[in-house]
Amino acid sequence: MNISNSYNCDSPIAFFDSGVGGLTVLNKVKKLLPDESYIYYGDTLHVPYGEKSKEELLEYSDKIIKFFESKHCKAVVMACNTTSSVIYDSIKDKYNLKIYPIVQSVAEILAEMPIDRLGVFATRATINSNVYPKEIGKYNPRMSVFGQHCPNWVNIVENNTLDDVSSIEIVKTDLDNMMKNNPEKIVLGCTHYPFLLKILSKFAPAELFIDPAENFAQYIKADLEKSSLLVKNKLKQEEFYVSSAPQKFFEASKMFYNLKTKPELLTF
Repeated sequence: MNISNSYNCDSPIAFFDSGVGGLTVLNKVKKLLPDESYIYYGDTLHVPYGEKSKEELLEYSDKIIKFFESKHCKAVVMACNTTSSVIYDSIKDKYNLKIYPIVQSVAEILAEMPIDRLGVFATRATINSNVYPKEIGKYNPRMSVFGQHCPNWVNIVENNTLDDVSSIEIVKTDLDNMMKNNPEKIVLGCTHYPFLLKILSKFAPAELFIDPAENFAQYIKADLEKSSLLVKNKLKQEEFYVSSAPQKFFEASKMFYNLKTKPELLTF
């Protein structure tokens, strides 16, 4: 384990994702923990993560987490279903800070739902990893989990083309395919996907869809509290970084988060 990182309860909480999607998780956590300081890294140079290999994801995440260590962060939130699915087991003991993976953290809560058929919209990498059926099956082997890859959804969000007729048709087609499985609930298994709720709810009841960021935020708060790592001095600082296109990130982020200024460009 890398022991170079020194942190305490007043150290920041870090988030990373391939783009703006992780802001959905940051938003939920910040509502529960408004006094914490936060650092966010959007790896926009390599978006979408769902099409990358495990080796590539390990390389990207290692550089990002080492950057967070240099900022003395107390925890890293893997606000990305793809990295949680594909590389968490490989990195969970490698760094001297807490690492919170979204999928593994919410699986038990999803497994407790009083339903038999659960759909999961996610990236190719998340679906191929089989992580949702595997993790939910640890707690509820009777639940049927239907995963579906949505290859275009991340780019629709990143490019802010939610109102385009072609984007709406893509989302509707993917939803129609999922509905053939008769799901009782559908997990939006990528942090970009809650941005598409406006489209999805045109064609199905909004209550059909689950944003796991809600449960994930509750889990993070409870674990930091249990670990005596909740902030004592309320600094409330925020830093945002991206690996490319700061202005594009700034514009896209307006859908879900109120950034005061453009993020800083930072590549490794």
